[in-house]
Amino acid sequence: MDSDGNSLKNSPSPALPGVSVVVPTYREAANLPELLARLDQLRRAQALDLDVFLMDDDSRDGTQEAVARAGLDWVRLVVRTANRGLSAAVMDGFHLADKPVVLVMDADLSHPPEKIPEMLAALADGADFVIGSRYAPGGTTAEDWGFLRWVNSRAATLLARPFTRVKDPMSGFFAFPRALLDAAPPLNAVGYKIGLEVLVKCRCRRVAEVPIHFAQRHRGESKLSLREQLLYLKHLRRLAVFKYGHLAHFSQFAAVGFLGTLVNLAALTAYDAAGVPLQAALALAIFTAMLFNFVLNRQITFAESRGGSALKQLGAFIAACSVGAAVNWAVAMGAIRAWPALERLPQAAAVLGILAGLTFNYLASRYWVFGGRRPR
Repeated sequence: MDSDGNSLKNSPSPALPGVSVVVPTYREAANLPELLARLDQLRRAQALDLDVFLMDDDSRDGTQEAVARAGLDWVRLVVRTANRGLSAAVMDGFHLADKPVVLVMDADLSHPPEKIPEMLAALADGADFVIGSRYAPGGTTAEDWGFLRWVNSRAATLLARPFTRVKDPMSGFFAFPRALLDAAPPLNAVGYKIGLEVLVKCRCRRVAEVPIHFAQRHRGESKLSLREQLLYLKHLRRLAVFKYGHLAHFSQFAAVGFLGTLVNLAALTAYDAAGVPLQAALALAIFTAMLFNFVLNRQITFAESRGGSALKQLGAFIAACSVGAAVNWAVAMGAIRAWPALERLPQAAAVLGILAGLTFNYLASRYWVFGGRRPR
């Protein structure tokens, strides 16, 4: 029994596959001696074919010295000086991993190495992805984890629901067969949730969750920041485009359009209050909303097309939206002519027109304004 209450069996487990453990590190020198000691104890007790890749983002905090003192020939330290970041470090580790199973864990002692045999056993039983889970039955978190951190974790998990129904998709403690990467599409995670990237893009169906006790870090400081959380939202957008394609793009386009409507009304109110003649105020409000929509669609909905000329795209966007407005009007009037009863309910005809105009604007933006690139 180890210090965190995780059991270590003394009999060897020859049936368990070999595993390359990828550990991204940045200023974790104080935690490495205990982590490596526990991995060494596990390796010996279970007779595991296990090696470790410490992917360090040039910490310069004594990490190299700590690894040298450990003197373990199955531990490799890789000091990264370019393209630093947690997800990039893990993906570099994927390229180096050469055992049948790849396992990722943190260096801060929050993930119990003693659970590795159980995770490997789940893979041997047919799972194609295994998570060390805080929220599966039997999983726990440290009592001093903090309410705000708990809320942040739960909110991030809720945002991941459109992609997976597993209980702890945010876990940084996960394992999968190395062969999964051979057939995977390009991985391009931003932020710190590379596990969710693999889970979604490799289309893992048989996911097992092994309950763990998620411990509070003993030494050092958490690397989670507001920037990392914003990158997580950007990551979710990329996954939505990957999984849902046009539906994801259209939903974002519609959301931007809704916000643009609010901007239009706010601008009209402001111009009117400033004494601008009504006709001019209406035109200025529409143009203001168009500019707002263009910026958001270029930055978010069609972010992959930002390399084009902004002025050219703006001109095309205004032209497309002007034609879209005509489509809106024509469909609304056509509906009223086709179904005279709508004269008593013009709002219904207007909704049909808005949907038609929105669809036209989306298709024009997708295939003309922003370069015609298909969602990947």
